[in-house]
Amino acid sequence: MPLDRKPAPNDLRAFWMPFTANRQFKSAPRMLVASKDMHYTAADGRQILDGTAGLWCCNAGHCRPRITEAVQAQIGELDYAPAFQMGHPLAFELANRLVDIAPEGMDHVFYCNSGSEAVDTALKIALAYHRARGDAARTRLIGRERGYHGVGFGGISVGGIVNNRRHFGTLLAGVDHLPHTHLPENRMTKGQPEHGANLADDLERIVALHGAETIAAVIVEPMAGSTGVLMPPKGYLEKLRAITKKHGILLIFDEVITGFGRLGSPFAAQHFGVVPDMITCAKGLTNGVIPMGAVLATAQIHDAFMQGPEHIIELFHGYTYSGNPISCAAAIATLDTYAEEGLLTRAASLETYWQEAIHSLADHPHVIDIRNMGLIGAVELAPIEGQPGKRAFDVFIKAFEAGILIRVTGDIIAMSPPLIISEAQIDHLIGTLGDVLKAAA
Repeated sequence: MPLDRKPAPNDLRAFWMPFTANRQFKSAPRMLVASKDMHYTAADGRQILDGTAGLWCCNAGHCRPRITEAVQAQIGELDYAPAFQMGHPLAFELANRLVDIAPEGMDHVFYCNSGSEAVDTALKIALAYHRARGDAARTRLIGRERGYHGVGFGGISVGGIVNNRRHFGTLLAGVDHLPHTHLPENRMTKGQPEHGANLADDLERIVALHGAETIAAVIVEPMAGSTGVLMPPKGYLEKLRAITKKHGILLIFDEVITGFGRLGSPFAAQHFGVVPDMITCAKGLTNGVIPMGAVLATAQIHDAFMQGPEHIIELFHGYTYSGNPISCAAAIATLDTYAEEGLLTRAASLETYWQEAIHSLADHPHVIDIRNMGLIGAVELAPIEGQPGKRAFDVFIKAFEAGILIRVTGDIIAMSPPLIISEAQIDHLIGTLGDVLKAAA
């Protein structure tokens, strides 16, 4: 957008908006100026109920005092410490805290600054791990159709959302994809669907095609979020784990969305009872307050790199801001907040109430599918002919005008409210969405 152009009333497409100096944006529609607990404050002063935890990340709600105070205190004590050949106590404290809530066997933590960086880090660790063990032919990476793994070149390459791939030309070579798990026979399922575990068997086809000795890792979201909330069929993740173990392939769970209580357990790996070799996380790690990501890995992976002399770099990878002291302080305070309020498991106690509320929309106009698990859900709408995504986007606009924040991807409405949501607020969120759907064209 040209810097001297005044925005039209509804002109917030504005990919370039962060770079403009046009002060009139302050009063433009859909501008958020403050937040507290379950609500945003819009520029016009209205309270907006947050039905998406920001962008899947504010799991404890907004502007929580313990997190705010921790950041304020830390920035005046130690603002930055280099992560190469140096350290600081908070980084080790946080790592121990993460290991305490992680699936058993996830004993080591590598810090980064986002979910995208966590994914690229995990992929690089997988490649370097096999090389460190003398298995350097394992260079192939396997993702899944409709998978979303961030915006790095590695994450886009293993990802399977078409529009995230088609704009950037040739990506990483040596990547293959499993089929997605969205099947028509699973429509209107509550929780995990019954059909589709056999789709994991396609990994055996890929192994037969390329040879197990060439495949480094498989990466999947245990529950696919950004593509429109797709649940794993019963037995699907277990099959993936068995096949990867059989062939010596690392299994990576991308838990950037599902980590930190979204499904009613600290991590989805615990919810499903399937432990991968690495877990990527971000978003809820700091409650969305400050960018931070991490890769959790087993001792087997960590120890493979720790064979050389002390003065040699073990893994030629890292970031300037890895384990930043302020990010660590925010993350520790976030974990304290989760623990004090029981938020890492609260979704389990609200799941049935949430499930019945969201499925009450099944008979509303244009609704063709509803999916849910923990405190996450999706309402899929029939598209307008020739205008895919238009119907859901119109619902998004009307919902915001009615005082609720939802998220849309294509014609799918996704909701993942902060874990502090009350039953009354669930009623308000779903009731308001229902009213908007009834009026939708």
